Amino acid sequence: MTSQGALASPAAAPAGAPAVSPAELRIYGLGGLPEVRPGDDLGALIGDAIAASGLGLEATDVLVVTHKIVSKAEGRLVELAGVEPSVLAERVAREAGKDARQIEVVLREARRISRMERGIIIAETSHGFVCANAGVDASNVAEGVVCLLPVDPDASAARLRAVLGARFGLDPAGAPGAPGTAPGVIVSDSFGRAWRNGIVNVAIGVAGMAPLADYRGQHDAAGYELRASVLAVADELASAAELVTHKLEARPVALVRGYVPPTDLPPGTARDLVMDPTRDLYR
Repeated sequence: MTSQGALASPAAAPAGAPAVSPAELRIYGLGGLPEVRPGDDLGALIGDAIAASGLGLEATDVLVVTHKIVSKAEGRLVELAGVEPSVLAERVAREAGKDARQIEVVLREARRISRMERGIIIAETSHGFVCANAGVDASNVAEGVVCLLPVDPDASAARLRAVLGARFGLDPAGAPGAPGTAPGVIVSDSFGRAWRNGIVNVAIGVAGMAPLADYRGQHDAAGYELRASVLAVADELASAAELVTHKLEARPVALVRGYVPPTDLPPGTARDLVMDPTRDLYR
């Protein structure tokens, strides 16, 4: 995926401000990964895919990894045959015409139920994410099995970053953008949105990059001071990457090249993207 125009060089920017954005961003979908199974060395599999692509890995690259392969490698799979539904799960399943065992798994993964209506469960997970079915998913897994979110997606992203940085001679101790440091890693999943139809990929795990770009205090071309412009850049990269990974193309990893991160902002995690409940109008 490539935008029009030549790749611009980053310009000097005030401390903490986003650098000048590039005129070109390239996103490569990495194929060739085998079916991931519990216990697989996911870092090695992704490293093999990068090596086979001929792209190499640069310090300023960002890897977007779909959570499904992370969860599979970490054994976050549940066989429904071994699930005993609760009375609540049975009732919800009858009303919605769904499998009570899968409903039970959703209820177990939920820290809090935000809304439950017409067979749809909007739940808060242990991570603080508010999403459909607490992230429990039956797609791209064996029949009779459901996939859960990773226990700690930020830690999963950090482990991949360390393994891949070491393999390609990059230093995982630093943030992307400085010579010799490792790339950023995003673990992504598809979420719905309160104001819009359709689902988009978002970042549920982040390592080695600032997940937000804060423009507040900067001035636009007309001199207006920006007061509320904080961009969820990790979500934007995850969403753009889904256009090349695609849910049906067996390309679960994307390499983003050309992204210019905010200057002088420390790396963060996906938890930085979760809105404080006191400011959340939908809780």
